[in-house]
Amino acid sequence: MYFYRVPPPKKKTPSNQGQLFADQPLVPKAPVKRRKPAPKKKKGLSLQWKFVIAGLLLILFSPLYYGYVLKLFTSATRWVLDIGEDPNYRTYKSYAIQIPKRYNIHGIDVSYYQGKIDWNKVKAMKEDDVSIRFAFIKATEGVASVDPYFQRNWREAPKAGIVCGAYHYFIPKKSGLWQARFFLQTVKFEAGDLPPVIDVEQLSGVSPEKMRTELKDFIRHVEKKTKVKPIIYSGLVFYKDYLKGYFDDYPLWIAHYYKAELNAGANTKWSFWQHSDKARITGINHVVDFNAFRGDSLSFQQLLIK
Repeated sequence: MYFYRVPPPKKKTPSNQGQLFADQPLVPKAPVKRRKPAPKKKKGLSLQWKFVIAGLLLILFSPLYYGYVLKLFTSATRWVLDIGEDPNYRTYKSYAIQIPKRYNIHGIDVSYYQGKIDWNKVKAMKEDDVSIRFAFIKATEGVASVDPYFQRNWREAPKAGIVCGAYHYFIPKKSGLWQARFFLQTVKFEAGDLPPVIDVEQLSGVSPEKMRTELKDFIRHVEKKTKVKPIIYSGLVFYKDYLKGYFDDYPLWIAHYYKAELNAGANTKWSFWQHSDKARITGINHVVDFNAFRGDSLSFQQLLIK
């Protein structure tokens, strides 16, 4: 059997198709513009911002700025806590008492009652501008009693940098002269010490006249031997009733508690004010009397024994 190959049919082309393309001019094909890939954004902060942040960190962690911020925070906290209080007589938390604010020199007075004292801790204690600058230390009483902690306190307090003064507890029914001699036999005053102090706060069964006579004998002997005027300590009421007008040439140390001001009279020239008897002091295990000096640092230095 024979097979014949049949040719494929020819595609029909429009008669004018070739003419159509022949009449059109050849236009060169425009080159394809390729988009450049966008630069990748760098992660993190720019160099300028890094410098800014580094500068802020240096400021924030510098000691001066830290101290300024801490002081500002402390002041703001103190202001909030003091709302409703007298700004000149506010509570100091660490001392657990109210302290008259207008005085710049503060101190304490101690005896055997306070026990063994760590004077370095006393000296280091501070809240705002209040710190212990001076201490009156009990030495003797009457004609035969020496405070058992006197010698230790008299030796250790100056080592810690505290200005010291010694006081004698006066008993009016005993000889003022004998008490003065006993006091000066016990205490050896030196330059830089506070003047001797006589603590008189009771009549001990004698008349006011008898008390003043013995007190004069004590004062005259101490002044003669030490060449300085002794300080007289007393309570405000006792002073007004029995001492005012008799010993006005001598420095006064007056006790008057829990008040914003010492109202001893305009003509009373007092030097020290014992304004609290229940202060808490670091280094002392019992409450302590707290005092303020009436004057600046210069007048305080002028009061000391030369």
